[in-house]
Amino acid sequence: MKKALPVGVENFEDMVKSGYYYVDKTMFIKELLDMKGKVNLFTRPRRFGKTLNLSMLRYFFEDTGNVEKNGQNKELFRGMKIMDAGDAYTGQMGMYPIINLTLKSAKQKDFETAYYMIQAELSSEFERHREIVEWGKERLAAKEYEQYVSIAEEKADQRLVRGSLKLFSQCMKRITGKNTVILLDEYDVPLENAYFKGVYDEMVDFIRSLFESALKTNDYLQFAVITGCLRITKESIFTGLNHLRIVSILDQRYDEHFGFTEPEVLRMMEYYNVESRFPTVKEWYDGYMFGSTEVYNPWSVINYIYDLYADINAFPRPYWINTSSNDIIKDLIARADRETKGQIEELLNGGTLDIQVHEEVTYGDMYSSGENLWNFLYFTGYLTKKNEYFKESAIFLRARIPNIEVKTIYQTTILNLFRDKIKKEDFRDLYRAIEGGNTEKMRDILNSQLFPTISFYDSAENFYRGFMTGILSQSEDYLVKSNRESGNGRSDIMVKSPSLRGKAFVLEVKVSDSIDNLDDDAEKALRQIQKKKDMEELRTEGYQKIGCYGISFFRKDCEVRFEASWH
Repeated sequence: MKKALPVGVENFEDMVKSGYYYVDKTMFIKELLDMKGKVNLFTRPRRFGKTLNLSMLRYFFEDTGNVEKNGQNKELFRGMKIMDAGDAYTGQMGMYPIINLTLKSAKQKDFETAYYMIQAELSSEFERHREIVEWGKERLAAKEYEQYVSIAEEKADQRLVRGSLKLFSQCMKRITGKNTVILLDEYDVPLENAYFKGVYDEMVDFIRSLFESALKTNDYLQFAVITGCLRITKESIFTGLNHLRIVSILDQRYDEHFGFTEPEVLRMMEYYNVESRFPTVKEWYDGYMFGSTEVYNPWSVINYIYDLYADINAFPRPYWINTSSNDIIKDLIARADRETKGQIEELLNGGTLDIQVHEEVTYGDMYSSGENLWNFLYFTGYLTKKNEYFKESAIFLRARIPNIEVKTIYQTTILNLFRDKIKKEDFRDLYRAIEGGNTEKMRDILNSQLFPTISFYDSAENFYRGFMTGILSQSEDYLVKSNRESGNGRSDIMVKSPSLRGKAFVLEVKVSDSIDNLDDDAEKALRQIQKKKDMEELRTEGYQKIGCYGISFFRKDCEVRFEASWH
């Protein structure tokens, strides 16, 4: 029996004990020890293995205070790469108290709820070590013990919670004689959420004080590993941390430890006997460059292989789109001026965009310039680098959309926002033009709608068909049906009056390869309707007033041809 695929599994112990397929990333431990960073911030896009890697560090380094449990943790690493790295590394196993805190649960509707979730996470970690504290409480000052218990039981005030990580380290040092390893996962989630909820300054102040006590003035810290999507320093989250080491997706170090490399993807696919679908996996989920390493989206690869194992002909899907609200893409498109719309269209059609790198992008600065926004999209995984270059004392990226999956996120968002926009518009003039066969009026109205719309041409027929269907569906007097999924050879769109005494229309959409071919292609689209015999079907239904429209598109221009059959 094959090992189960770890869809959504982020706990290292569960991963190993339950027999899931694990892509061995334990050499991350070796590199971390070799680099000897005191405070290490790793910035990677969401769902690229940050949480699982921190969980792995916890089980490797943690001294649980229980010899048997320490032995069980060591057993988890049997047969893994780190065990062959030498005593200098394996000798570090089970050596330190660890507090492993995730801030992803702080994505809440307001500051109070987000703060409560962080407090609850802290309480859980303090409670997890409660046995050690009770055993060694004689070594603590009465006040230290009292404060520890109040945090564990969620009774501490905010002042005490702000200093909780330092208090934990101090208590562990008193009891065990060892410094603490601090693991902080998704540190910027509460900041991102607070920005969109309008409570940014309040959250920045809290996170800053939590980190300062833990990382800046903590004499009981062995080392810290922090993960997130962005490097946020302008708000002084990491003020005065001279020992902070930041490792972004631009860095050559640690480049293979987050996400899957191509050999890792191939081995996984061969294990599940689905390697014949590798070209599809590469096209949809590859394309990222971390440092100089080609990286696949691990979340999407695992999900697609899961589907392929059940059905080798399974279609690829944009799995990553469902792991977040994608608010940043919605905001980008909603706010885009003419220049930005042109840049998005260039990217969607396989082009690149040159941007100067600003690693300290903040949520507050996101919209202050187009360059900041593109940087934000790059560091969060919506863009990747084709290459980089140095110019005028600055680093520049030639950025592109990584793969089909991410392109689908842009395209879906564009179409959804377009549908929302047209619901608010009045298209009665267009409907009257359609009813009257006024092709010039139709063309002018459609062109005026295309001009401000972000278009994508790699799947142009789908775009223009969706464009037309969305507009026509606003009519209260007609029923609209798009036939793109039917596969029955019918024309693209049918528009029918509910009454058989009313009019019905057949529309065929074509995409021209140049503006010079618009007229000919509109005429070809009209003749294609007749070949498909859609009019006969409408007559069989009982319609007597039938009109046919051939519509051709080239980028922001269109041409319309009409032929009526009024009986």
